Amino acid sequence: MNRIEVYSTDNCPWCERAKSLLRARGLDFEETDISSDQASALEMTKRSGRRTVPQIFIDNVHIGGFDELSMIDLPDKQDEDYTTLIKGGIYP
Repeated sequence: MNRIEVYSTDNCPWCERAKSLLRARGLDFEETDISSDQASALEMTKRSGRRTVPQIFIDNVHIGGFDELSMIDLPDKQDEDYTTLIKGGIYP
């Protein structure tokens, strides 16, 4: 099973879209709301090199934000290896 992490904030439409896409695919994810959590915000920035939200990681591989997530053809099965999809050329 793949681990999907989503860093988000309150009232972020792109965060909501990313989470809706994952939910529509039936995928579980861990959400970290950095709205009032400075330590998690710093962690996200260190991991992604970005300060904007959402920031999405699949199996510790930084995917990017909603735009990048939506470009990946996510299968409906949680047992697929998304890291292979990314490295296999579906995601640049």
